[in-house]
Amino acid sequence: MTQPVSRSLLGDARVWSLLLAGMTLRLAAQTVPGNFAEVPFHRLSDRSVGPLGTRALAIRSDDWKHAESAHFVYHFFQSFVAAPVSVEAEFFYTVVAKELGRDTSQWERKCHIYIFEKPADWEQFKTAGQLDPWTGGLHVSGELFIVRDPQAKWKGDTLGHEVTHLVLHRYFGPGIPLWLNEGFAEYTASRGYAAFWRARGYKARPRAQAVDPAQWIPLAELTAGTAYPVDVLKVGVFYNESERIVRFLSGVDKAGFQRFMEALAQGNRFDTALSKGFPGKFSDLAALERAAKDYATREHGTAIQDR
Repeated sequence: MTQPVSRSLLGDARVWSLLLAGMTLRLAAQTVPGNFAEVPFHRLSDRSVGPLGTRALAIRSDDWKHAESAHFVYHFFQSFVAAPVSVEAEFFYTVVAKELGRDTSQWERKCHIYIFEKPADWEQFKTAGQLDPWTGGLHVSGELFIVRDPQAKWKGDTLGHEVTHLVLHRYFGPGIPLWLNEGFAEYTASRGYAAFWRARGYKARPRAQAVDPAQWIPLAELTAGTAYPVDVLKVGVFYNESERIVRFLSGVDKAGFQRFMEALAQGNRFDTALSKGFPGKFSDLAALERAAKDYATREHGTAIQDR
């Protein structure tokens, strides 16, 4: 988590947001390829809008504005809200691409990000899109839908998580298993936001939550799941455990983890993907579980601060 510095202007959310937008735009010129540039819809380089995107743009249709950066197209209502999003999105693209060993030349089409501000608009969109009522951000087939309240000082870490889903989908398609998709998104968001804020003068390190051994989900069950746990109390365990397994495997062999992920995305069985990514390290799922469970449950009850 970031440790914010006290500032006298924090009481005025709009002023703070404007200052943040200006700061991030200046940083963008140094750290992000392709500056944020507002253009009319008909001048966007990619105007491919999906079914959910069409429903989004139908809400207050005359008020939407449009822009793009190196790898993304943005649809938004106010520039001072969208500009910081563009910086974060481009930053996270570079983080995820580096983790996956990909480069920018492999990204030929831009993905679309829809930025809502008003809770009422978001509720209308969820109804129109038939989304779950608890949805706070969504990635669907290369399109990302988020809420950025300009009145809120802390914007949360949803964007980094969802951008990771978007980039994974672009590079690997829809074949990534649910646990791996969510675990990698949690892992990358934690590492990415720590790096993002350290580069801006904040003290921040990635943190992870150890899994309670009593709530451990057997890997055979976790890795075979195609839906989130029905028991809402297990949803948090699902996310934490998935993140810790990803963190463990990436720490064992980052290049091997990339091969493992690619094999799973191509439809390989878990044991087959494991042997391709980590030959000679884990004989089977049971061997992985013994090692990973020890790592994932270590220091339960305390905050884990990784490097």
